[in-house]
Amino acid sequence: MPNVVASGAICLLLSGLVAAMGASATEVRTGADAFGDFSKDAPGVRRHIVPSDLPPPYATDIKANFSSVIAQPAGAVPLVPPGFSVETFAQLKKPRVIRVAPNGDIFVAQTAIGQVSVLRAADGASKPSQTQVFVSGLAGPFGIAFYPAGPDPKFVYIATGSTVIRYPYGNGDLSPRGPAETIVAAIPGGGNHSTRDIAFSSDGTQLYISVGSKSNVGETMDKADPALIAAAERERGLGAAWGDEAWRADVLVTSPDGKAGLKSFANGIRNCAGVAVSPRTGDLWCVTNERDSLGDNLPPDYATRVKQGAFYGWPWYYIGSNEDPRLKGERPDLGRAVTTPDVLLQPHSAPLQISFYTGHQFPADYQDSAFVTLHGSWNRFNRTGYKLVRAILDKGVPTGEYEDFLTGLVTAGGEVWGRPVGVAVAHDGALLVGEDGNGTIWRISYTGTPSSK
Repeated sequence: MPNVVASGAICLLLSGLVAAMGASATEVRTGADAFGDFSKDAPGVRRHIVPSDLPPPYATDIKANFSSVIAQPAGAVPLVPPGFSVETFAQLKKPRVIRVAPNGDIFVAQTAIGQVSVLRAADGASKPSQTQVFVSGLAGPFGIAFYPAGPDPKFVYIATGSTVIRYPYGNGDLSPRGPAETIVAAIPGGGNHSTRDIAFSSDGTQLYISVGSKSNVGETMDKADPALIAAAERERGLGAAWGDEAWRADVLVTSPDGKAGLKSFANGIRNCAGVAVSPRTGDLWCVTNERDSLGDNLPPDYATRVKQGAFYGWPWYYIGSNEDPRLKGERPDLGRAVTTPDVLLQPHSAPLQISFYTGHQFPADYQDSAFVTLHGSWNRFNRTGYKLVRAILDKGVPTGEYEDFLTGLVTAGGEVWGRPVGVAVAHDGALLVGEDGNGTIWRISYTGTPSSK
């Protein structure tokens, strides 16, 4: 793949052309216009989808449209807003989650090949000076977290498809200091959603673990009698599933050493693919892949704060009290108990990771923004996703709006050459964005005036 560089005059020219075509930073698309597809994407375009915008179920035919990733076309570059530049930082096989260690080393989960790699780069460097496999031979590594918080972590935690393990670690280590210790031995695995992300609470006392559902809408879950429902909810809270969906479609919580055992933190979240804790408010956030086969524009995926004990609807309801017609009448008791997500994303965009901007390189209005990678649709006829977006926050509180930040990864003919997966803030304040179609990690920097620290 050729090196991707959109900087200086090239970047500004492309971004200027996009802006000239109507993608101004002040544009907010609402109602039906907020849905759209990849052809309507451009840096600076904002969307605000609200529950009242949702169409009825089956308003469109159900047509899959899988993407086959092509090599980066000659001359193609990711598009970013004016004042920013993007360049190819690294090529890595099947990157997924990206997390940056306190010393600046960049940890990348390569889920499909069972390993985690470390990339080392000096502040401002356009390429890593060193790349090394930190650990290999794991079964689906995904989530990565350092503990305790602060400049001197003692462990790096890794979530696999069915466990959470940790390795002794110190700043600058390119391999573990000792063998893995199992923190959580048995997370339900298998089925549709196998990735597990992790994050620590802001006070360091809780370890959050995201666990997606096994099925689309609980079709493998036995019909339960009232006694079974009551038992599940006593153990795991409001809206808890049962059978082979027990302990799934939720966020679990335990202590950092795992000795507190697993508890359910929140239920009814179909597939919380990525988690993060807001550095400003301490809120836990999820980015969630919602259900399939209700139509192109239903239901929206979402990014949201996750409240302890809350129920987000799956499988009986979506985006508030909208009842899934395939499960009509099964849980009328839950209709008024559903928590509506904060930021509704274009349906079937497949959000995978969320990262809060904590650097000081970008302009001040980017501080604390939540960047979300959208892997891209397969279950929507007109493609959505395949981009990086920014959820707009006001003092840590979501407004419901989000903004296209990096686009241009789909050709005019609908061919895909980039599928964003991971996002993290580099030690120098640049933004790192990974995509797993061609194995690229991009570095996005601001070329204007830095914000004050």
